[in-house]
Amino acid sequence: MLAISAHPDDETLGCGGTLLKHRAAGNRLHWVIVTSAHRPQWPVAVLRRKAAEVDRVAKAYGVRRPVQLGFPSTQLDVMPAASLIAALRQAIGAVRPQVVYVVHHGDVHGDHRAVYEAATAVLKSFRMAALGVKRLLSYETLSSTDAAPPDAGRAFAPNVFTDVTPYMERKLKVIALYRSEAQRDPLPRAASAIRALARVRGAAIGVRYAEAFTLIREVR
Repeated sequence: MLAISAHPDDETLGCGGTLLKHRAAGNRLHWVIVTSAHRPQWPVAVLRRKAAEVDRVAKAYGVRRPVQLGFPSTQLDVMPAASLIAALRQAIGAVRPQVVYVVHHGDVHGDHRAVYEAATAVLKSFRMAALGVKRLLSYETLSSTDAAPPDAGRAFAPNVFTDVTPYMERKLKVIALYRSEAQRDPLPRAASAIRALARVRGAAIGVRYAEAFTLIREVR
C-alpha cells in the first residue's frame, strides 16, 4: 500500500485510519512525501522539528523509510511537470504497490493539484499493471479539499468508503504528532473537526467512523 502526500500530514488527514487498518491486516505500508519545507521560508529550527515529526509518524505507521522527493513546498506550480512525473514514476516503480492513495485533484492547494496530475500521468490505465498497481484512489484533506472553489468537476465525490471505527483514536494520536501543523477549535484541522468528518463519512455507510475516497482507476 502506498500513500502519496504533497506535504507531511496530508496522508494522515486523508487516509490515516485506512493506513492503520492496512497495517493491522499485515499489509506493507509505503509513504512518498513529494515536498519539503525549505529555507528561507522556514527557519532551521522549524525544519528540524518537521523532520522529527515525519520520523515519528513513519514509526507510528510502521513505514521503515518514507521516500522524500524534496521538491520545494508551495512551489510545485513553477516546477517542470516532467521532473515531478519522473520522480513519482521512479518512486512508484521501486515500491510496486497494489493500491495507491493520492491527494484530490480539486484541492485548493496548488501542490495537491500538481501531485495528483503527476500521479495520474504515471498511473495511466495501460501502465498500471506494469507498475504492479491495481487501484488508484484519491483522498480528502481538511482545509484544502473542502476549501476548493465550486467549479464543475472539482468537488470531492466519494464512491469508496472504509470503516475506520477501531482506528479513529489512533489516527487522532498520529495527527497530534504534527505539532508544527496543529490547529485548535474552531479551525478545520482541529481534532474535533477531523472526528466530525469521519462521523459524517461513517454515517454514509452506517458505521461510527469512516474515511472516504474517490476511485480513480482500477485494473483487475
